[in-house]
Amino acid sequence: MSTTPIPEHVSVWGELADVDHTLRHVDVPLGDGVVRTRVLQAGSGPELVLLHGTGGHLEAYARDVAGLARDFHVTLYDMVGHGWSDLPDRPYTIDVLSDHLAGLLDALGIDAAHLSGESLGGWVVAWFAAHHPDRVRRLVLNTPGNIANKPDVMRRMRETTMAAVQDPSEETVRRRVEFLFHHKEMVTDELVNLRRQVYSRPGFVQAITNTLVLQDPEIRKDFAWDPAWVGRVTAPTLLLWTEHDPTGGLDEADMLLGWLPDARLHVIADAGHWPQWEKVDEYLETHRAWLLHGKVPA
Repeated sequence: MSTTPIPEHVSVWGELADVDHTLRHVDVPLGDGVVRTRVLQAGSGPELVLLHGTGGHLEAYARDVAGLARDFHVTLYDMVGHGWSDLPDRPYTIDVLSDHLAGLLDALGIDAAHLSGESLGGWVVAWFAAHHPDRVRRLVLNTPGNIANKPDVMRRMRETTMAAVQDPSEETVRRRVEFLFHHKEMVTDELVNLRRQVYSRPGFVQAITNTLVLQDPEIRKDFAWDPAWVGRVTAPTLLLWTEHDPTGGLDEADMLLGWLPDARLHVIADAGHWPQWEKVDEYLETHRAWLLHGKVPA
């Protein structure tokens, strides 16, 4: 009999194997067209919508679905131009990504929800909350990244992401995914190959070009984090930071604490840009405490 222990994380399917869920595509109006949007839903309770980061897809939250579904009706989706959603040829600026979120909520019949966004997703949900305050209950901004609009961070994001999409080899895509992790040994072959499959989709080079316009300072300036619009976020907000986020330090969290009318900070130790993958238990407990009870774990 083998004594080899079963790994804590086996696969994305392993995380979802005992969770009742639906995975489907939903037609979401956006501008003059419709975006076929991939959506996963599970659980029951208060509405909670999760948004991934640049070049990502809903599997970024695979390790959290089972835990969150015990307390929430959870919705994960691939943003326009990402994952297995449609890739219309237009710049995916923050207002466009926010409009896509609004359209998705309408299509799903969700009037208001808790929102939790990681990296680019955090930027989108903050913008959405500033412009649609009646549709947001509580916010979690999970490692939202580069609040200070640092040119070197923008350059690194452009270069590493574009390199992986233009050459979706195992080596280049693994390097891009490892950027997200403090514990790089946690990057699985499955996760790398999911990204490779996304990045190899027809039209994805143009799609990622349309996403990376946000790393162009001239375009970014119209949407950059700024107290003028951040101060309009009325939803109680939790800033979920980590000790090893490569895109922004605690000094940037302090900036947001000064700009947001109602915000708290929680720092997850020993994690990088993806605490939802590296520190699952703390990520889940933080969401439960904040979204259900308005508390921040000690």
